[in-house]
Amino acid sequence: MARAKVRTGMPSVALDKAEFARRVRRRFYDPAFKSVEREIERIIEVAWDAYDDSRKSPVTRPAGAGYADPSYELSVEWSEASKAIKQAERQQKSKSAKSRILLINGSARSDQTCPGEMSKSYRLAKIAEQVFAGERDLEVELLDLSHLTSEYGRNIHPCKACVSTAMPLCHWPCSCYPNHSLGQHNDWMNEIYPMWTAAHGVMIVTPVNWYQVPGGLKAMIDRLVCADGGNPDPTSTGGKDAQKAKDLEMKGWPYPRHLAGRAFSVVVHGDAAGSETLRRILVDWLKDMGLVSAGHAAELDRYIGYYEAYATNHDALDRDKDFPEETRNAARALVEAVKLLRQGKLAQPDARLRDVRPK
Repeated sequence: MARAKVRTGMPSVALDKAEFARRVRRRFYDPAFKSVEREIERIIEVAWDAYDDSRKSPVTRPAGAGYADPSYELSVEWSEASKAIKQAERQQKSKSAKSRILLINGSARSDQTCPGEMSKSYRLAKIAEQVFAGERDLEVELLDLSHLTSEYGRNIHPCKACVSTAMPLCHWPCSCYPNHSLGQHNDWMNEIYPMWTAAHGVMIVTPVNWYQVPGGLKAMIDRLVCADGGNPDPTSTGGKDAQKAKDLEMKGWPYPRHLAGRAFSVVVHGDAAGSETLRRILVDWLKDMGLVSAGHAAELDRYIGYYEAYATNHDALDRDKDFPEETRNAARALVEAVKLLRQGKLAQPDARLRDVRPK
Protein backbone atom coordinates (compact mmCIF):
# COMPACT_ATOMS: atom_id res chain seq x y z
CA MET A 1 0.00 0.00 0.00
CA ALA A 2 1.34 3.42 -0.96
CA ARG A 3 2.24 5.77 1.84
CA ALA A 4 -0.43 8.38 2.57
CA LYS A 5 1.09 11.81 2.01
CA VAL A 6 0.45 15.00 3.95
CA ARG A 7 -1.12 17.69 1.74
CA THR A 8 -0.09 21.30 2.40
CA GLY A 9 -0.28 24.60 0.54
CA MET A 10 -2.69 26.94 2.32
CA PRO A 11 -1.47 30.56 2.61
CA SER A 12 0.42 31.64 5.72
CA VAL A 13 -1.53 33.17 8.60
CA ALA A 14 1.57 34.48 10.38
CA LEU A 15 1.30 38.05 11.70
CA ASP A 16 4.02 40.64 11.74
CA LYS A 17 4.85 42.23 15.07
CA ALA A 18 2.84 45.41 14.44
CA GLU A 19 -0.37 43.56 13.67
CA PHE A 20 0.21 41.16 16.55
CA ALA A 21 0.63 44.09 18.95
CA ARG A 22 -2.49 45.77 17.60
CA ARG A 23 -4.57 42.67 18.29
CA VAL A 24 -3.18 42.22 21.79
CA ARG A 25 -3.94 45.85 22.61
CA ARG A 26 -7.60 45.26 21.73
CA ARG A 27 -7.79 43.24 24.95
CA PHE A 28 -7.04 46.47 26.80
CA TYR A 29 -9.54 48.75 25.06
CA ASP A 30 -10.97 50.07 28.34
CA PRO A 31 -9.41 53.54 28.99
CA ALA A 32 -8.71 52.37 32.56
CA PHE A 33 -5.74 50.44 31.17
CA LYS A 34 -4.00 53.68 30.13
CA SER A 35 -2.46 53.86 33.58
CA VAL A 36 -0.53 50.63 32.98
CA GLU A 37 0.57 51.28 29.39
CA ARG A 38 4.22 50.46 30.14
CA GLU A 39 3.27 47.15 31.68
CA ILE A 40 1.12 46.34 28.64
CA GLU A 41 4.07 47.04 26.37
CA ARG A 42 6.16 44.59 28.36
CA ILE A 43 3.40 41.98 28.16
CA ILE A 44 3.24 42.44 24.39
CA GLU A 45 6.99 41.87 24.10
CA VAL A 46 6.78 38.60 26.05
CA ALA A 47 3.66 37.49 24.15
CA TRP A 48 5.31 38.28 20.81
CA ASP A 49 8.34 36.19 21.72
CA ALA A 50 6.06 33.23 22.59
CA TYR A 51 4.09 33.70 19.37
CA ASP A 52 7.16 34.11 17.15
CA ASP A 53 8.72 31.01 18.73
CA SER A 54 5.43 29.02 18.50
CA ARG A 55 5.56 28.01 22.17
CA LYS A 56 2.27 26.15 22.25
CA SER A 57 3.01 24.19 25.44
CA PRO A 58 5.66 26.08 27.41
CA VAL A 59 5.64 23.70 30.40
CA THR A 60 6.50 20.07 29.67
CA ARG A 61 8.04 17.00 31.26
CA PRO A 62 9.13 13.57 29.96
CA ALA A 63 6.14 11.33 29.30
CA GLY A 64 7.59 8.45 31.30
CA ALA A 65 6.66 4.78 31.44
CA GLY A 66 3.56 3.59 29.64
CA TYR A 67 4.04 5.78 26.57
CA ALA A 68 5.45 4.84 23.17
CA ASP A 69 8.23 7.39 23.66
CA PRO A 70 8.93 7.81 27.41
CA SER A 71 11.44 10.59 26.74
CA TYR A 72 9.01 12.75 24.74
CA GLU A 73 8.43 16.15 26.34
CA LEU A 74 4.70 16.00 27.04
CA SER A 75 2.57 19.01 27.95
CA VAL A 76 1.97 19.14 31.70
CA GLU A 77 -1.53 20.50 31.06
CA TRP A 78 -2.35 17.57 28.78
CA SER A 79 -0.91 15.10 31.29
CA GLU A 80 -3.09 16.51 34.05
CA ALA A 81 -6.20 16.31 31.84
CA SER A 82 -5.36 12.71 30.90
CA LYS A 83 -4.86 11.84 34.57
CA ALA A 84 -8.27 13.33 35.44
CA ILE A 85 -9.92 11.26 32.70
CA LYS A 86 -8.29 8.05 33.90
CA GLN A 87 -9.43 8.77 37.45
CA ALA A 88 -12.96 9.42 36.18
CA GLU A 89 -12.86 6.15 34.22
CA ARG A 90 -11.86 4.20 37.34
CA GLN A 91 -14.68 5.84 39.27
CA GLN A 92 -17.19 5.10 36.53
CA LYS A 93 -16.24 1.42 36.41
CA SER A 94 -16.17 0.93 40.18
CA LYS A 95 -19.04 -1.28 41.27
CA SER A 96 -19.16 0.46 44.65
CA ALA A 97 -19.42 3.98 43.17
CA LYS A 98 -22.77 5.72 43.01
CA SER A 99 -24.43 6.02 39.64
CA ARG A 100 -23.69 9.36 38.06
CA ILE A 101 -25.71 11.48 35.63
CA LEU A 102 -24.27 14.32 33.56
CA LEU A 103 -27.08 16.79 32.87
CA ILE A 104 -26.29 19.34 30.15
CA ASN A 105 -28.04 22.64 29.52
CA GLY A 106 -27.21 23.37 25.89
CA SER A 107 -28.66 26.88 25.71
CA ALA A 108 -26.41 29.95 25.55
CA ARG A 109 -29.16 32.21 26.90
CA SER A 110 -28.68 33.52 30.44
CA ASP A 111 -30.15 36.19 32.70
CA GLN A 112 -26.57 36.92 33.81
CA THR A 113 -25.72 38.68 30.53
CA CYS A 114 -27.28 40.38 27.49
CA PRO A 115 -30.52 38.34 27.11
CA GLY A 116 -31.52 39.44 30.62
CA GLU A 117 -33.66 36.32 31.06
CA MET A 118 -33.04 32.67 31.81
CA SER A 119 -33.53 30.07 29.11
CA LYS A 120 -36.34 27.56 28.90
CA SER A 121 -33.69 24.86 28.55
CA TYR A 122 -32.34 25.81 31.96
CA ARG A 123 -35.82 25.55 33.47
CA LEU A 124 -36.33 22.13 31.88
CA ALA A 125 -32.90 20.96 33.01
CA LYS A 126 -33.71 21.95 36.58
CA ILE A 127 -36.96 19.96 36.31
CA ALA A 128 -34.93 16.92 35.26
CA GLU A 129 -32.40 17.60 38.02
CA GLN A 130 -35.16 17.29 40.62
CA VAL A 131 -35.92 13.80 39.34
CA PHE A 132 -32.28 12.76 39.66
CA ALA A 133 -31.96 14.38 43.09
CA GLY A 134 -34.85 12.27 44.34
CA GLU A 135 -32.98 9.04 43.61
CA ARG A 136 -30.92 7.23 46.22
CA ASP A 137 -27.36 6.27 45.35
CA LEU A 138 -27.29 8.62 42.39
CA GLU A 139 -25.26 11.76 41.81
CA VAL A 140 -26.04 14.43 39.23
CA GLU A 141 -23.70 17.04 37.78
CA LEU A 142 -25.14 19.99 35.88
CA LEU A 143 -23.03 21.26 33.00
CA ASP A 144 -24.52 24.65 32.12
CA LEU A 145 -23.08 25.71 28.77
CA SER A 146 -24.61 29.18 29.11
CA HIS A 147 -21.51 29.97 31.19
CA LEU A 148 -19.65 30.22 27.89
CA THR A 149 -21.50 33.48 27.22
CA SER A 150 -21.91 34.77 30.75
CA GLU A 151 -18.80 33.80 32.72
CA TYR A 152 -15.38 35.41 32.30
CA GLY A 153 -12.69 33.18 30.85
CA ARG A 154 -14.91 30.25 29.85
CA ASN A 155 -13.98 28.95 26.40
CA ILE A 156 -14.52 25.89 24.27
CA HIS A 157 -12.14 26.40 21.38
CA PRO A 158 -13.14 25.03 17.96
CA CYS A 159 -12.10 21.59 16.81
CA LYS A 160 -9.21 21.72 14.34
CA ALA A 161 -10.32 18.48 12.62
CA CYS A 162 -7.08 16.60 13.28
CA VAL A 163 -9.09 13.40 12.86
CA SER A 164 -9.49 14.17 9.15
CA THR A 165 -5.72 14.15 8.76
CA ALA A 166 -5.49 10.81 10.54
CA MET A 167 -7.36 9.34 13.51
CA PRO A 168 -4.22 8.86 15.66
CA LEU A 169 -3.51 12.60 15.35
CA CYS A 170 -6.70 13.24 17.34
CA HIS A 171 -5.55 12.68 20.91
CA TRP A 172 -7.68 11.62 23.89
CA PRO A 173 -8.01 14.08 25.54
CA CYS A 174 -7.55 16.74 22.86
CA SER A 175 -4.01 18.10 22.78
CA CYS A 176 -4.73 21.02 20.42
CA TYR A 177 -5.40 23.30 23.38
CA PRO A 178 -4.26 25.17 25.31
CA ASN A 179 -2.08 26.82 22.68
CA HIS A 180 -0.37 29.58 24.62
CA SER A 181 1.51 31.05 21.67
CA LEU A 182 -1.83 31.85 20.00
CA GLY A 183 -3.55 32.99 23.18
CA GLN A 184 -5.89 29.97 23.08
CA HIS A 185 -6.22 29.14 26.75
CA ASN A 186 -8.86 28.60 29.45
CA ASP A 187 -10.16 25.64 27.47
CA TRP A 188 -13.15 24.26 29.38
CA MET A 189 -12.94 20.89 27.66
CA ASN A 190 -10.18 19.73 29.99
CA GLU A 191 -12.80 19.84 32.74
CA ILE A 192 -15.66 18.58 30.56
CA TYR A 193 -13.93 15.40 29.35
CA PRO A 194 -13.80 13.90 32.87
CA MET A 195 -17.46 14.84 33.40
CA TRP A 196 -18.48 12.71 30.42
CA THR A 197 -16.09 9.93 31.42
CA ALA A 198 -17.36 9.68 35.01
CA ALA A 199 -21.02 9.57 33.93
CA HIS A 200 -23.11 6.42 33.64
CA GLY A 201 -25.82 8.42 31.91
CA VAL A 202 -25.96 11.70 30.00
CA MET A 203 -29.00 13.92 29.47
CA ILE A 204 -28.92 16.84 27.04
CA VAL A 205 -31.57 19.57 27.12
CA THR A 206 -31.28 22.09 24.29
CA PRO A 207 -33.21 24.55 22.15
CA VAL A 208 -33.15 24.71 18.37
CA ASN A 209 -31.08 27.62 17.04
CA TRP A 210 -31.64 28.05 13.29
CA TYR A 211 -32.22 24.30 12.81
CA GLN A 212 -29.04 23.50 14.76
CA VAL A 213 -27.73 23.22 18.31
CA PRO A 214 -26.45 26.42 19.96
CA GLY A 215 -22.84 27.29 19.21
CA GLY A 216 -21.45 26.28 22.61
CA LEU A 217 -23.08 22.85 22.48
CA LYS A 218 -21.84 22.34 18.92
CA ALA A 219 -18.31 23.28 19.99
CA MET A 220 -18.45 20.66 22.76
CA ILE A 221 -19.84 18.04 20.38
CA ASP A 222 -17.04 18.70 17.87
CA ARG A 223 -14.38 18.52 20.57
CA LEU A 224 -15.77 15.15 21.73
CA VAL A 225 -14.65 13.59 18.46
CA CYS A 226 -11.51 12.47 20.29
CA ALA A 227 -13.72 10.34 22.57
CA ASP A 228 -14.62 8.18 19.57
CA GLY A 229 -11.44 6.65 18.23
CA GLY A 230 -8.99 9.11 19.76
CA ASN A 231 -5.35 8.32 20.53
CA PRO A 232 -4.48 8.27 24.27
CA ASP A 233 -0.74 8.47 23.55
CA PRO A 234 0.47 11.72 21.89
CA THR A 235 4.05 10.45 21.97
CA SER A 236 3.14 7.79 19.38
CA THR A 237 2.64 10.56 16.83
CA GLY A 238 5.51 12.74 18.03
CA GLY A 239 2.93 15.23 19.25
CA LYS A 240 1.25 16.67 16.16
CA ASP A 241 3.39 15.10 13.44
CA ALA A 242 0.86 14.54 10.65
CA GLN A 243 3.01 12.09 8.69
CA LYS A 244 3.63 9.88 11.74
CA ALA A 245 -0.10 9.87 12.42
CA LYS A 246 -0.93 8.86 8.86
CA ASP A 247 1.66 6.07 8.96
CA LEU A 248 0.24 4.82 12.26
CA GLU A 249 -3.33 4.79 10.95
CA MET A 250 -2.33 2.95 7.77
CA LYS A 251 -0.84 0.16 9.90
CA GLY A 252 -4.32 -0.41 11.35
CA TRP A 253 -6.09 1.67 13.98
CA PRO A 254 -8.51 0.15 16.58
CA TYR A 255 -10.74 3.25 16.94
CA PRO A 256 -11.26 2.93 20.71
CA ARG A 257 -14.72 4.14 21.83
CA HIS A 258 -13.89 5.86 25.09
CA LEU A 259 -17.49 6.69 26.07
CA ALA A 260 -19.32 3.64 24.75
CA GLY A 261 -21.84 1.89 26.97
CA ARG A 262 -23.21 4.92 28.76
CA ALA A 263 -26.94 5.62 28.58
CA PHE A 264 -28.46 8.84 27.24
CA SER A 265 -31.61 10.88 26.92
CA VAL A 266 -32.25 13.97 24.80
CA VAL A 267 -34.83 16.75 25.17
CA VAL A 268 -35.08 19.26 22.30
CA HIS A 269 -37.48 22.19 22.12
CA GLY A 270 -38.23 24.84 19.51
CA ASP A 271 -40.81 27.50 18.72
CA ALA A 272 -41.29 27.22 14.96
CA ALA A 273 -39.22 24.56 13.17
CA GLY A 274 -36.33 22.09 13.41
CA SER A 275 -37.08 20.35 16.68
CA GLU A 276 -37.56 16.85 15.32
CA THR A 277 -34.58 17.10 12.97
CA LEU A 278 -32.26 18.23 15.75
CA ARG A 279 -33.46 15.48 18.08
CA ARG A 280 -32.59 12.92 15.41
CA ILE A 281 -29.17 14.47 14.84
CA LEU A 282 -28.30 14.32 18.54
CA VAL A 283 -29.57 10.77 18.93
CA ASP A 284 -27.59 9.63 15.88
CA TRP A 285 -24.44 11.31 17.20
CA LEU A 286 -24.72 9.71 20.63
CA LYS A 287 -25.44 6.28 19.16
CA ASP A 288 -22.47 6.61 16.82
CA MET A 289 -20.25 7.01 19.89
CA GLY A 290 -21.67 3.79 21.28
CA LEU A 291 -23.99 5.29 23.88
CA VAL A 292 -27.27 3.52 24.58
CA SER A 293 -30.68 5.17 24.28
CA ALA A 294 -32.84 5.05 27.40
CA GLY A 295 -35.85 4.39 25.19
CA HIS A 296 -38.59 6.16 23.28
CA ALA A 297 -39.56 8.37 26.23
CA ALA A 298 -35.93 9.51 26.47
CA GLU A 299 -35.84 10.88 22.91
CA LEU A 300 -38.09 13.92 23.12
CA ASP A 301 -38.77 16.90 20.86
CA ARG A 302 -41.53 19.45 21.38
CA TYR A 303 -42.54 23.04 20.58
CA ILE A 304 -43.19 25.72 23.18
CA GLY A 305 -45.39 28.64 22.18
CA TYR A 306 -45.55 27.51 18.56
CA TYR A 307 -45.23 30.62 16.38
CA GLU A 308 -46.11 32.83 19.34
CA ALA A 309 -44.23 35.98 20.39
CA TYR A 310 -40.73 35.50 21.77
CA ALA A 311 -41.60 37.86 24.61
CA THR A 312 -44.10 35.39 26.05
CA ASN A 313 -42.19 32.14 25.58
CA HIS A 314 -41.80 31.55 29.33
CA ASP A 315 -45.52 32.11 29.76
CA ALA A 316 -46.10 29.45 27.12
CA LEU A 317 -43.94 27.03 29.10
CA ASP A 318 -45.89 27.89 32.26
CA ARG A 319 -49.12 26.92 30.51
CA ASP A 320 -47.72 23.68 29.08
CA LYS A 321 -48.21 21.02 31.76
CA ASP A 322 -47.40 18.04 29.53
CA PHE A 323 -43.91 18.96 28.31
CA PRO A 324 -42.41 19.34 31.82
CA GLU A 325 -43.86 15.94 32.73
CA GLU A 326 -42.46 14.42 29.54
CA THR A 327 -39.09 15.90 30.51
CA ARG A 328 -39.41 14.18 33.88
CA ASN A 329 -40.15 10.94 32.06
CA ALA A 330 -37.03 11.39 29.93
CA ALA A 331 -35.06 11.73 33.16
CA ARG A 332 -36.84 8.77 34.77
CA ALA A 333 -36.15 6.61 31.73
CA LEU A 334 -32.47 7.50 31.95
CA VAL A 335 -32.38 6.56 35.64
CA GLU A 336 -33.89 3.15 34.86
CA ALA A 337 -31.52 2.59 31.94
CA VAL A 338 -28.50 3.35 34.13
CA LYS A 339 -29.76 0.94 36.80
CA LEU A 340 -30.25 -1.83 34.26
CA LEU A 341 -26.89 -1.18 32.60
CA ARG A 342 -25.02 -1.37 35.88
CA GLN A 343 -26.87 -4.57 36.80
CA GLY A 344 -25.96 -6.11 33.47
CA LYS A 345 -29.62 -6.42 32.51
CA LEU A 346 -29.64 -3.96 29.61
CA ALA A 347 -27.63 -5.81 27.01
CA GLN A 348 -26.73 -4.30 23.66
CA PRO A 349 -27.65 -6.94 21.09
CA ASP A 350 -24.83 -5.87 18.77
CA ALA A 351 -22.18 -5.40 21.45
CA ARG A 352 -20.13 -8.46 20.44
CA LEU A 353 -20.30 -7.90 16.71
CA ARG A 354 -17.22 -6.82 14.82
CA ASP A 355 -17.50 -3.26 13.60
CA VAL A 356 -17.05 -3.64 9.85
CA ARG A 357 -16.57 0.11 9.33
CA PRO A 358 -14.94 1.38 12.55
CA LYS A 359 -14.78 5.06 11.70
